[in-house]
Amino acid sequence: MYVTLIAAAALWGALTGLLVPRAAYRLAVEPEEGWRAACPAGHPFTGPARGWLGTARCARCAAAVGAAAPVRTPDGAAEDAGAPDLPSDGAPYPRAVVPAVLTALACALLAAGTGGRPELGVWLLLAPFGVLLAVVDLRVHRLPDVLTLPLAAAAALLLGLAALLPGDGGSWPGALLGGAALGGGYFVLFLINPNGMGFGDVKLAVALGTALGWYGWPVFFAGAFAGFLLGAVYGAGLVILRRAGRRTAIPFGPFMITGTLAGLLLGGLAASAA
Repeated sequence: MYVTLIAAAALWGALTGLLVPRAAYRLAVEPEEGWRAACPAGHPFTGPARGWLGTARCARCAAAVGAAAPVRTPDGAAEDAGAPDLPSDGAPYPRAVVPAVLTALACALLAAGTGGRPELGVWLLLAPFGVLLAVVDLRVHRLPDVLTLPLAAAAALLLGLAALLPGDGGSWPGALLGGAALGGGYFVLFLINPNGMGFGDVKLAVALGTALGWYGWPVFFAGAFAGFLLGAVYGAGLVILRRAGRRTAIPFGPFMITGTLAGLLLGGLAASAA
């Protein structure tokens, strides 16, 4: 049963991870730009949720690749359908394999650490959005409000529902306090050094703190510290390799999310052992 649960979680992660590249491509734009409405070849995105749900390639490009036919760009030029197509801003088709693998791995680890407790359903629902945010932040150093704010609300609501079910391993009031504490802590850091901490990080911290607070303060501090530690190690590595300076901005969201994953694994394992 335990192995089956992990396998099912990994399958869920792989399937939802396949949807990450399209959404990441559409969201990975500069703040003054609107979300991308067309694929790299210029075809408008269509399909479920107004084209937000789907594989990396749009239906027309996927059909052209399957038929080994050239893809027509908006100016009428023909391009090789088997190669990544480039729009005017130079953004290629996103790669689908890596996000799917990462989401599957994260979901499998969460299932292994949490077991069959109710909060596992919450973690599995939130995990694909964590991967999506990490991908967008890595590409454009941005954590869109359209993801961070609903994620915080969803984390609080879903954990509240999980607390009503038998066998849960956490505390809903602790989750709410964790969200307020981590969000408040990041807000103070933002006020102290707005050039080193983006406001998107502050809003993401509310969601991550809510998840970490579910398992109590020791897990909360462990997950929060892990995020800072990973970010510091990455930044120091760039400086040592002379690929960045001390004032170079780095995308901090992926490290916050990875630290939270580590904290949730720690909390889940501790709850199982209790």
